[in-house]
Formats: sequence, structure tokens, C-alpha cells
Amino acid sequence: MSGRVAALFVQKDGCYSGMDNVDPWCVDRDAMLYFGDLPVVAHPPCQLWGSLAFVNYKRWGGEHNRPGNDGGCFEFALQSVVRCGGVLEHPAFTRAWEKYGLTRPSGTGWSENEQGGYVCEVWQSAYGHKARKRTWLYYYSPLGNEPFALKEDREPGTHQVGCCDSRGKSRNKPTLSKKEANATPKSFRDELIALAVLSTKERTN
Repeated sequence: MSGRVAALFVQKDGCYSGMDNVDPWCVDRDAMLYFGDLPVVAHPPCQLWGSLAFVNYKRWGGEHNRPGNDGGCFEFALQSVVRCGGVLEHPAFTRAWEKYGLTRPSGTGWSENEQGGYVCEVWQSAYGHKARKRTWLYYYSPLGNEPFALKEDREPGTHQVGCCDSRGKSRNKPTLSKKEANATPKSFRDELIALAVLSTKERTN
């Protein structure tokens, strides 16, 4: 995992902090000011791109609740990945995918995105997260380097994100705190960093 990367939109004092090979951009630094040339691992905010955002907007209104109104964070993250190389992570079924023309992952493993790069779905439970935490990834390499395979395990997880299971009360599991739910397992973090490094690695043959 040699090589430096920039981690954009990450938690302050989170799993990317204190790493010699990572330049972390948390809320205090404003990731949208990043114009360096390191490959990036991007975790743009997701709250306004899921189904709950539409429910909240209908109930409460307000521009700050408008679905997709993230101040340009996702668009900037995507542009940074394409400009510098790297990988972007967002919850599965995010509406940002369709908004910005990304191909929806299908099955397991990587598939090519129609506009370049690759997409896939990973369950973070395969990397030790307590909830299954289905996640979509977009990987792009300016050099055309293909991504390596990620774990394809579909572990159900011992906990859940949110207060209820849509399949019925009998399916409920212990609910994770917001901090636990948002946390990225270190082994998954390392995979994302390695993907970003790979995206700009010169081929030797």
C-alpha cells in the first residue's frame, strides 16, 4: 500500500487520521478546496441522496433538506476521482449515481462504467462492519489500470443501520449508533487506499 493518497470528505479523527500515506480532508479543511494531484479516496456526504431524504423534504421542506442539494460535494468528488484517479464510495441505491450518469452495479465484481472507469457493489460486512452496509464504488484510472477484485461475501451482519427493518419487526436487529454506522472498517479503508494508489501506478510491462 505504498504511495500517498488524499482522502476527501472523511470524518475528523476517523480511520484515515494519523496515517503517513494519507492526506485527510475533513469538515475543518473543506474537501472542495482540494486541487492537489494525489489520487483520491472520496466519501462525499450521502444524507440527501437516499430515500429518506425525500420523506424528510416532503415532511419538513426547506432548501437544506432538498434531495440532492449537497452543495456540489458529490459532483466535486466525482470530478476529483476522474481528474486525479482513485475511488468514490456511496451507499447502495444512491440517487447520485443516476444523476451523474454512473452505471448501476450488477451482480458481484467490477463492471465497466459506460463513461469510463468501473463500478461495483460491496457489503462492508465482508470487511468486519457490524451491519451489512451495502456500498457502491466508482473507480477510475487515468492510466487505464483495471481494479483488483474485492471481497464478494454477502454477510447479513449482526446489527442494522436505522431503527427498523423494512421487512418487518421480527427481522429487527440491534441498531448501531450514527458513529458506528458511518465508520469505515480499517480493512475496507486499506482496500480503498490500495485502489487509489493502483489507479495512478505506472505499468512495468
